[in-house]
Amino acid sequence: MTRDSDFKQVVRARMAETGETYTAARAALEAGAQRPGRQEAYDAARAEQERLVGRLFTDGRIERVPARRKVRAAVLLEVLTRFEPGREYAEKEVDEVLRSVHEDFAYLRRELVNYHLMVRSDGRYRTAERAPVRMPVEEQEIPAWEAHWLPGFLAGGSGPGTS
Repeated sequence: MTRDSDFKQVVRARMAETGETYTAARAALEAGAQRPGRQEAYDAARAEQERLVGRLFTDGRIERVPARRKVRAAVLLEVLTRFEPGREYAEKEVDEVLRSVHEDFAYLRRELVNYHLMVRSDGRYRTAERAPVRMPVEEQEIPAWEAHWLPGFLAGGSGPGTS
């Protein structure tokens, strides 16, 4: 079994396209004698992100915050797109943005800070300056999309729809 999560995403994408088993899809990709390219890994991570959150958002809102951490982290990445990287927000402004996403805006605010996607200092909030370094135990609970998308978003504000 491979430990490369990007490669696993590509294998799973091939499984979905071809109907092959994991082993067959992996063997076919490895027979090509090359690891997936950066664009393939990005596309697979984006497809997984859309699968995780696509059914949860209706008209820009979520009905409930998911219990599963990986899905919740994926939702938080989508919520983060409502904030401008580098801009400082008062707590009321953050609450206003989050209220448009879900009624429990305080929970979402705490989770954005807990997942190190936003930073709080003196009652002011801003997006993190750079993507957090995740411990191996955390990485399994974070969608691959974070590693592909978040650094660019935090650096220049390119969101999911603009890449």
